[in-house]
Amino acid sequence: MERNRYPLVNECSLQGIRPIMADLPYPPIQVRERNPKYAELLMVDYCGSVSELSAILQYINNENRMSGEHCSLIRTILGIAMAEMMHLQKLGELIHLLGGNVCYETNQPGGLWSPSCLVLPGCIPKMLKADLQAEKDAIRQYRMHISTIRDDCVNAVLKRIIQDEEYHIMILQSLLENGF
Repeated sequence: MERNRYPLVNECSLQGIRPIMADLPYPPIQVRERNPKYAELLMVDYCGSVSELSAILQYINNENRMSGEHCSLIRTILGIAMAEMMHLQKLGELIHLLGGNVCYETNQPGGLWSPSCLVLPGCIPKMLKADLQAEKDAIRQYRMHISTIRDDCVNAVLKRIIQDEEYHIMILQSLLENGF
């Protein structure tokens, strides 16, 4: 086997990428009062099977497996992952304020996050479809939690996160419609 004389290089620059999110401010991160039950619900959004942690890792894994010839797609996926990181951080703050323990354990079956929470298909269209479904599942879960949580401050943040997730759906659908 002949060795390459030159190193293989990914020529897609990731510098300057910003989180891809709705151009709207976030409400203040505050709660009306401590409520460990609400914190438990938000832990599912934080690190459950349908969660910001799962979204981040699924997007990053997909971005890492895409060919460098799809630079604009890679930059878009990474920008969405960065928005999900911001959601994770905001949820962590809310959980703490509600009196919860910010960790990677939930009260749902299995309790601990694991890679089995991810959907990692091999081709780009299937990756985008899996990401699209994950966004829809997250919105459904956030809406369910909003209907249970009786704290307008917490719900305002969750509603704002949903706006980002809806924006991500629009972007992913556009990518699929344009041949990816």
